[in-house]
Amino acid sequence: MQALATVENVRLVAQSPGLEPEKVRIAVTLPTFRRPEQVLETIRSVAAQNTERGFALIVMENDAERHAGADAAATLFENGTVNGLLIVAEERGNCSAYNAGWSTALAAFAELTHVLVIDDDEIAGPDWLETMVATAERLGADIVGGPQVPMFEGTGNEHWAGHPVFAPPYRETRAVEALYSSGNLLVSRRVLDAMERPFLEPAFNFMGGGDSDFLSRAARKGFRLAWCAEAPVMETIPTRRLESDWIRARSLRNGVISTLVEKRKRAGDPLGSMRVAAKSLALLAAAPPRSLLSLARTGSLTIGAYPIYVALGRVLAEFGYANEQYRQAEKN
Repeated sequence: MQALATVENVRLVAQSPGLEPEKVRIAVTLPTFRRPEQVLETIRSVAAQNTERGFALIVMENDAERHAGADAAATLFENGTVNGLLIVAEERGNCSAYNAGWSTALAAFAELTHVLVIDDDEIAGPDWLETMVATAERLGADIVGGPQVPMFEGTGNEHWAGHPVFAPPYRETRAVEALYSSGNLLVSRRVLDAMERPFLEPAFNFMGGGDSDFLSRAARKGFRLAWCAEAPVMETIPTRRLESDWIRARSLRNGVISTLVEKRKRAGDPLGSMRVAAKSLALLAAAPPRSLLSLARTGSLTIGAYPIYVALGRVLAEFGYANEQYRQAEKN
C-alpha cells in the first residue's frame, strides 16, 4: 500500500485482497509478540464482529527477527478471511508497536473515525466493536475504555479476579476522569490528530505505562473519557502471573508508573518534582493503615499488601528504579 511508505519503522507483510481503504471507518489495532497461537484466536474474534460499520484489522508484529505471529496470521490476510493489514513494527517495544499501528491506520484509511485496541492475549465478544463505538457516540466521548476480564489458567484461581492488579477500575458505563490501560480501548480520530507523535512515549517500551501516560495527556488536553462496562474482552492469565514475585513486581511497577506519569504531568510546574515526591512519601506513610483495612475487608494478605507495594514503587521511582517486565516477554 503506497500510503504506508510514509510510516517510519513499518514493513507491510500482507494486505487483504478485497480491502477497500476508502470504506474503512474503524481500525482495530492488535500488537503481537511471540504468541502465535493466541493471536490467531484474537484475530478470529475480531473477524467475527456483528456490525455494519466498515472496519479493518491491523496486526502489528513486534518481533522483527522471529516474526512467529506474522507467520501464523499471514494466510488469514492473504485468503481474505480477515479484512485489513499485517505489518511488522521494526522497532521493538510495546509503545513502538502501538505507535506503528496507529500511524498505519491514519496513513492507510483517509476516512478513519476511530481506532480500537485489543491485545494478543484477549478475545472479543461478537458485539465488542459495535458496543464500544456506540457508547462513544452516545456519551460524546473521545476515548472509551472497557473491562479486561481475567480468564485464569488452572482451577481454583477465580478468587484472584478481585486483586487490584486484575480488577477493572470502574463497574458502570459512564463518563470518567481517568483511564489507565490500552488493553481494551477506543480512541477517536480527532484525538490522534491532536496528540503529538510518537503517540506513546518509547521510554515506557519495556516497563508499560506508555498507555497511561498517553491517556493522562489526552485528558489534560480536554478530551472526554468514558468507560463501557458492556464491552469486555476476555484476557488469558497464565499461572505464572499468580506467583508472588510476579504480583509483587507488577504492584511495584504500578507505583513506578504512577510517579513517572505524574512527573511528566507536572514537568512545567514550579516545584513539580518536589510535589510528586512529597505525595509519594505521604502515600507511603498512609499505606500500612490502608493495607490493614484492605486485609480486614478481603481477608487476603496479597490484596492487603498491594497499597504498600504501590507506595514503595512510587518512592523507588524517585531513585531511578524501573521494573521492565516486558523486557523478557516470556516471563511476563
